[in-house]
Amino acid sequence: MARFVVMGAGLGGMSAVYELRSTLGKDHEITLVGEGDHFSFTPSNPWLAVGWRKPEETTLPVAEHVGRHGIQFNGEGVARIDAAGNEVITGAGAHIPYDYLLICTGPKLAFDEVPGAGPDAGFTQSVCTAEHATHAWQAYQKFLDNPGPIVVGAVQGASCFGPAYEFAMILDADLRKRKQRDKVPMYYVTSEPYVGHMGLGGVGDSKGLLEAEMRQRHITWIENARVKEVRDGEMTVITHDAKGQPLEERQLPFRFAMLLPAFKGVAAVAAVEGLCNPRGFVLVDRHQRSPKYRNIFAAGVCVAIPPVESTPVPTGAPKTGFMIESMVSTIVRNIEAELKGATADFEGTWNAVCLADMGDTGAAFVALPQIPPRNVTWTRSGKWVRLAKISFEKYFLYKMRHGTSEPIYEKYVLSALGIERLKDTKR
Repeated sequence: MARFVVMGAGLGGMSAVYELRSTLGKDHEITLVGEGDHFSFTPSNPWLAVGWRKPEETTLPVAEHVGRHGIQFNGEGVARIDAAGNEVITGAGAHIPYDYLLICTGPKLAFDEVPGAGPDAGFTQSVCTAEHATHAWQAYQKFLDNPGPIVVGAVQGASCFGPAYEFAMILDADLRKRKQRDKVPMYYVTSEPYVGHMGLGGVGDSKGLLEAEMRQRHITWIENARVKEVRDGEMTVITHDAKGQPLEERQLPFRFAMLLPAFKGVAAVAAVEGLCNPRGFVLVDRHQRSPKYRNIFAAGVCVAIPPVESTPVPTGAPKTGFMIESMVSTIVRNIEAELKGATADFEGTWNAVCLADMGDTGAAFVALPQIPPRNVTWTRSGKWVRLAKISFEKYFLYKMRHGTSEPIYEKYVLSALGIERLKDTKR
């Protein structure tokens, strides 16, 4: 019998425990350690922030669902990893030993890197978590009573741009439905060198597609931008040239703002000597395994992936749900092989697939693999993409409720896009 500890009860961690159980059977001990007692479907957060979803529609109690499959759950979070002693110490001081540790924590949200940013100590909203999105919905309702300028975007060092585009378009659509769009100047501020870069160096004609949407919706974009500071109702934004030299400092007023932050590794993971890069992201080899700690694997946003290219204002590489599923499958198949005494040489494909809701239409971006040169670069838009994302939300929540290890992106999303299914791992 092997003992498994999975850190993080998000998309990666929940998928990991179910796939471990399905693949390895009931003879192994699996413990899932998360922060709090609920799983939330992160891609639904932009909808939560405008009241198009309620929290109970996109969240579920973890212990109840994983417990049906013989998986233990601890919601105290991990305070420390004893990599030498092969155990994690929870926030309440419990010691949980492991033979294998799977790190699927997601990121630390580095709002503190921009003075005045963030929903807790700052003046901007976020859609990074269900709690943040719920807070944003409360702020948005107050905004509707006294509308004015809106700023949406992603700051320097950000690596997750899709939700910012989504939220800008969703706000536009919601305000038009409420007959209040004419009262709201909208700005999109981004560290990307151009609209549609998305931390991927662009995907097909993503630049043209998203610029056209911005023009159609009267959203003014400011690219190659660094947010210097946020104050109550105003932010300082500095634009840069192609060499990264400052061009202009602007003061943008706002009554409502949502800025995606840069990411870092969570403290308990970043503190382990030799496990992470300087930003706290876990270093892994092609098999998702730590080069230093052979019984530690990592999947998802917590994994160290270098930027696709150097940009004038720093940007990072995104980790989409399809990539996370590939990483999880790679880990489980390598562990299965190792337990059987076989060669653990499975590799993730690291493809990028993104479905973006834009309020009344949608856009799909596929980059196979994520890092150029690519075998497939594919971009499409239309109302059918929005419907595909809504359907995908239902499929994924079904997977989380019923404990299936079925690869949702692999089976449903690519088929919905009319793209031939691709193997999510390779040897």
